[in-house]
Amino acid sequence: MTTFKLVATSAMGLESIVADEVKALGYETTTENGKVYFEGDERAIARANVWLRVADRVKIVAAQFPVKTFDELFERTKAVQWEKFLPVDAAFPVQGKSVKSTLFSVPDCQAIVKKAIVERLKLAYKRIGFLDESGATYKIEISILKDIATITIDTSGAGLHKRGYRQEQGEAPLKETLAAALVKISKWSPNRPFVDPFCGSGTIPIEAAMIGQNIAPGFNRDFHSEAWSWMPKTIWEDVRNEAENLANYDQELQIIGSDIDHKMIQIAEQNAFESGFADLITFKQMQASDFSTSLTDGVMIGNPPYGERIGEVEIIEQAISDLGHLMGQYPSWSVYMLSSMENFEQAFGRRATKKRKLFNGFIRTDYYQFWGKRS
Repeated sequence: MTTFKLVATSAMGLESIVADEVKALGYETTTENGKVYFEGDERAIARANVWLRVADRVKIVAAQFPVKTFDELFERTKAVQWEKFLPVDAAFPVQGKSVKSTLFSVPDCQAIVKKAIVERLKLAYKRIGFLDESGATYKIEISILKDIATITIDTSGAGLHKRGYRQEQGEAPLKETLAAALVKISKWSPNRPFVDPFCGSGTIPIEAAMIGQNIAPGFNRDFHSEAWSWMPKTIWEDVRNEAENLANYDQELQIIGSDIDHKMIQIAEQNAFESGFADLITFKQMQASDFSTSLTDGVMIGNPPYGERIGEVEIIEQAISDLGHLMGQYPSWSVYMLSSMENFEQAFGRRATKKRKLFNGFIRTDYYQFWGKRS
């Protein structure tokens, strides 16, 4: 087995949750903006991909070095032992980004890194002419930040938010990774009732159900690194068997999702069916303010509409106001709402116990947390 330097990437503001997830798998971490670094072998690559709920991708850090000229970029990239990672027929598209660096032309950086890797592989495999790139995919990224180049290989393929259950979605879908983060931040446990009154396509309730039954989010999907020659098939089988054994399918859950739009309820029910939770999550068409319960110590998590069009903001403010008034009748319930509305607390009718700045895609939001009194 080989020890790799790995990085789990994340949305801004979620690094600490990703770091906790990586630590829970048994690896030590160091954190930077949007990145959680750790070391591990081939099994660590498989486990991180299968188990991380909040990370965007898992990458191998192939090289890191200071760079200010294109010649330096070429020579230092070529000096990396790429033959350890890439077989002779590897398909290796190169993407790039550059921030606050001398080498600011991303297309040029990509082309130079590609050429340097080609030259190294031709030398290593004693090839003349082109490499056919007909084999498995190894997505390379060259990222230059303040004249420090980092070259990574993406082990995930499609982003980790692609769980495989979402067949349809609404106009403004919440990424599965962010939905899982909202549940994790709430510290919800499966013995407590759970409600999402703005459920849309059902992402938050489904992620809660996966957390509640300890089902690995990557259990039912494929990853690029599964096709890599040096990643033994037995590792993936072992990791998936481990995930199957750790899942608690007998855990009872009280999860409800509701939405004012009957079409979204139909989509949510279809997505819940695809994820295997059709019998565990109850979906209802209703307004958020029509919620009522005899249960105590529950958790309500929602991502209410943000109101992009004229006339919508007032309607949403009224809905938030009605919900705040209603939840005042359930003091043991904790309410968590993700919103871009700066006057959310005013509309809700009380100050949040805690706020957390998060990004929903490119939209800056706050996660408003109103903690209930334990009954």
